[in-house]
Amino acid sequence: MDKSQKISYLQMVDIFQDLSKDEMAEMDRTTTMSTCRKGKIFYQPEDTSEALFILKKGRVQLYRLSPEGKKLIVATIGAGTIFGEMAIIGQGMQNTFAEASEDCLLCVMSRYDVERLILGKPAVALRIMGLMADRLSKAESQLEDMAFKSIPARLALLLLRLRNDHGDSIRGYTHQDLAEAIGTYRETATQTLNEFKANHFIEIGRKRIDILDSDGLQLVADE
Repeated sequence: MDKSQKISYLQMVDIFQDLSKDEMAEMDRTTTMSTCRKGKIFYQPEDTSEALFILKKGRVQLYRLSPEGKKLIVATIGAGTIFGEMAIIGQGMQNTFAEASEDCLLCVMSRYDVERLILGKPAVALRIMGLMADRLSKAESQLEDMAFKSIPARLALLLLRLRNDHGDSIRGYTHQDLAEAIGTYRETATQTLNEFKANHFIEIGRKRIDILDSDGLQLVADE
């Protein structure tokens, strides 16, 4: 990737949207662009890495493991945003893993360079704070759903949220991915999806779910 392509990419990331030409040139100098394959672990709970990851292409899952090894996805990061921000503010990894769920292209910034940018550009700090607040709100909603809602309601809510990002055709998610996102087993998620299909709420393909009746899913989600 040449310099102009890299700068153009960085300008597309929301938190850097109002940086000057000179500031973007500095960003280009202080970031490292890299590619990684699906399955790459960027960090895990015992790591002391202090880097900010800026995702250009692909998808990254942030998840935790129970003592029994059960996986719970706490966030799915898509292209055009960042992850690893908790380590930058000295909060560590908070028992969280970050793993590429697709092949990825990303930039990496050191904690030193991020801190220097934040001190010189408070608007960037405010946007990072806003992103962290949004993720915390979503995590709290997920915890509330798992405490009070049935598995069909949790899965219906998840599909509706994914619909907001993907439209009526949700691609790239396995039944295992969906199960881990709502804190259940793959077999249970598959059974529930089949029930949704029988009710003509969805159609199921290979790593694809087509939403046919969002109102029907909303009724289930509200139960």
